Order: sequence, then C-alpha cells, then structure tokens
Amino acid sequence: MRIAVLRERRSGERRVAISPEMVKKYRALNVEVAVEQGAGLGASIPDSEFEAAGARIAGSAAEALEGATVLLKVQRPIAGGDDEAQAGGDEMALLHSGLTLLGVLNPMQHRDQVQAYAQAGVNAFAMEFMPRITRAQSMDVLSSQSNLAGYKAVLDASAEFGRAFPMMMTAAGTVAPAKVFVMGAGVAGLQAIATARRLGAIVSATDVRPATKEQVESLGAKFVMVEDEESAAAETAAGYAKEMSEAYRQKQAALVAEHIRKMDIVITTALIPGRPAPRLVSQEMVESMKPGSVLVDLAVESGGNVALSRPGEVVEHNGVRIVGHRNVPSRVAVDASQLYARNLYNFLSPHIDKESGAIRLDPADETVSGTQLTRDGAVVHPSLADAPATGGQ
Repeated sequence: MRIAVLRERRSGERRVAISPEMVKKYRALNVEVAVEQGAGLGASIPDSEFEAAGARIAGSAAEALEGATVLLKVQRPIAGGDDEAQAGGDEMALLHSGLTLLGVLNPMQHRDQVQAYAQAGVNAFAMEFMPRITRAQSMDVLSSQSNLAGYKAVLDASAEFGRAFPMMMTAAGTVAPAKVFVMGAGVAGLQAIATARRLGAIVSATDVRPATKEQVESLGAKFVMVEDEESAAAETAAGYAKEMSEAYRQKQAALVAEHIRKMDIVITTALIPGRPAPRLVSQEMVESMKPGSVLVDLAVESGGNVALSRPGEVVEHNGVRIVGHRNVPSRVAVDASQLYARNLYNFLSPHIDKESGAIRLDPADETVSGTQLTRDGAVVHPSLADAPATGGQ
C-alpha cells in the first residue's frame, strides 16, 4: 500500500496532511509514503524531515499519486471549475479509480464534487463527518482544528484591541481587565474561554445547549442564556447544536444584546453542520459597543455570525473592529498539521494489516460508514445519496 500527500494549493492554506512522526508510524505498518515536494513548507516542515522519516519526495502531484492507494488531503481537491484551478491545477483530473481520498471535503456545499468522486471511482471520506463517539475522539478533525481556532481567535482579538487583557495595579493607576464574551461553547468556544481567562480577562459565554453551562463555569466564566423548554432539547444525539426557533432566537438576542453592549471583545463560534452560520450579532448590536471594541467571527466563511463581517478582512464600523480571518487553523499551521495528521493516522491505522500493509476499510465500522461519501462508483452517505447535485464547485 502507498499513501500520497499533496501540497495544498488553495489560497491561504498552509497545513499539510501528514507529519514526519506519522510517516514513521505508517512505515512501521509496512506502508509506503510519497510526499509532494514542498508540501510541508507552510507548516515549517522541510522535505528533508519527511525523507529522514522514510517518505519519498515526489517532484509533482502526479508523481506522488502514481501507484497510490490512499490520498491524504487537508482541503478538497481542486476541480477544473474552481476559481483556484488555474493557479493550482486540476487535482481532480489526477485522481484514479480505486483511490481512497481522505480530507475535509465540505460535501454538503459541494455535492456535485461528491458525484465527481463517484464517477471517477474514488472512495471519498469526509473527515468532518466523523461521529461524535468516544472511540472516535482521537480521529475528530473538527475538534482538533477548532481547538486551535478558538485559541488563535483570542490572540487575534488581542492584536486588534488597544488595551491590555488583565487587571494591572501600578503606581500610575489601575488598568481594568478586559471583558470578553464568547458566543458558542463548543470546542472552539471553550478554548477561547480558557485562553482569555489565562490572559486575565473577565469572561462570559453563551450557548443554546444547557449542558455546556457546567463546562463554561468550570473554566471560570459566567454563563449567559435564556433557559426554557426549547433550550433543554437544543442538542442533537451527535453532540451538535440544533437550529432554534425564531421565537427562541428573539428572546436570546434580547438578552445577548444587552450583554454585548457592555463587552470589550466578542468572539463568535457558532456553526450548524451543513447549514449557513446563524446570525448572532446584528448591526444594531455592533453599533451599541464602545469604540475600540473588537468582534472576532470564526464562522465568517459559512455566512458569518456577525453582521458586517467579511471573509478575509478586518472591518471597522463606528470605531468597532470586526475580524473575519479565513481558515483560522491554518494561521497556526505547525500545530494544526501535527494534530490533523494524527487524526488521519488514528482513523486509518486500525484498518491496515500490520504484516502486509494492505488496507481494508470496513463499512460496518461506525467511523467508516459515518464518513464515507462514495464507494464502488456510487454516493453512499445517507445525507447525500438521494440528493441532486447543486451545481458549482
């Protein structure tokens, strides 16, 4: 068996899908590894480190894929119709029948590309669909990447904030601590809370799931939430937030609006799998904040939690800065790559024969069936199998 790893070609993507440490682990399982030249440079991993770990350095994507059984990617392959195809080439055209593709493939927004995987005979796995079960925690790419995004969001806020975070008592006077409000207490939100607390801020947080209250308070933050019958059933069996009713959203918005007015920094992290991000902060709320305040919208690429936020920009409105950096985990590319590479290894390794290096991904395994999009030329994931392609990649 041979694993191929390509240089990520999408704009702003600095991560790589394998690390030298994981190369050694694959080699110990009798698996060959081919890494495209320069694949790790964005994550500060030179080709020489991959070579020293036992990987072969390929001069091109096509060379890396020659004879490959498995392709490890961070983002979905570039297709001919993509805006980035001219700059990065058509990666889809290089995929061969029988290849197993692993990556964050964003299938709900790119259903036509899922159809293309099936037509090409590629067995595609969307790692963001990993079930939220105990056994799969070490394979959960959303958690590993969101954890770093939450950390980086606080640092991005501090970089834009014109004041210090902690209380400081000096001979010249006292500096008041910053007030930070985190919206969404999933993995990213909890890490944002912990990071802001470590920097000395007074932190509060909100989430539609009552179960997160204990977690928020255990980190030393105040929990802000409308608690009623609907909020008591606001979490799916898989551990994700449900979309709430309009009535509930209005009640929560009123509570949050009053709270936001008093905040120095607001960090929003709310995402609903397969749906546009919910709007949590209105323009009116933004305008209620003091000049010099900062909002960081971690959901900006999915439609945004914050009114006026723009992907890839820092917008200033009435003296309030709204930070909308794209692909925040890639801004911590070294650690993000290390964690992502381990997630993929933890998923693949139980299905690799230690003697022969052959791979067999068992469809009866919940981690396999939960992430597999295509198999044997057909779309097999239940959320996609009966849905038509949407057009556009």
